[in-house]
Amino acid sequence: MKILFQAVEEATQEAIYNSIFAATTVKGFKGRTVEAISKEKVKELLKQHNIN
Repeated sequence: MKILFQAVEEATQEAIYNSIFAATTVKGFKGRTVEAISKEKVKELLKQHNIN
């Protein structure tokens, strides 16, 4: 059972990474714009919080 939970955790983590790094800036309802985050910004944030 442990191996199943590990596989689910890894798949979830990969899906989160993919959604962050593959995202693009979009314009939506009432002209609201949501900017994509750059890989450099993510690296900077991780470094600020001592996460490798």
